[in-house]
Amino acid sequence: MKKLAGGFTVSMILLLTGCTPRIEVAASKEPITINMNVKIEHEIHIKVDKDVESLLKSRSDLF
Repeated sequence: MKKLAGGFTVSMILLLTGCTPRIEVAASKEPITINMNVKIEHEIHIKVDKDVESLLKSRSDLF
């Protein structure tokens, strides 16, 4: 009975060593496309002193 159990154990070890996991990393055959539909909206608020505001009104060629 011991020989049968030993033979079974050896055969199971051989069987399980043949089932080792395999990890494979491969590049895609097709190019990767990224669609970015982005809408950007912004508002700029500027607060200025009265002196600077009058200067901007009198010298409109600055900007």
